[in-house]
Amino acid sequence: MSEYLKKLEQEKNRLELSVKRSQLSDSSKQRKERTRRLIQKGALLEKYFDSEHLSIDETEELLKMFSPYVNEKKPEKFKRKRT
Repeated sequence: MSEYLKKLEQEKNRLELSVKRSQLSDSSKQRKERTRRLIQKGALLEKYFDSEHLSIDETEELLKMFSPYVNEKKPEKFKRKRT
């Protein structure tokens, strides 16, 4: 009986480790997707606003300047859906 319990305990530990690895893999994948999206959006920002020469603070200032206007005029299809 003791051997059986040891095997069950080992199997339990193996499954717990597998679940933990899976969760870490999922969060890593989500971080990579977010990073990729941020890089792409930053590239679009530089392309359309000709902002390569601006510092981070200057870019933020520029975006703050236009943010109210853009959000006000944004078509419905681009607005965040509230749930």
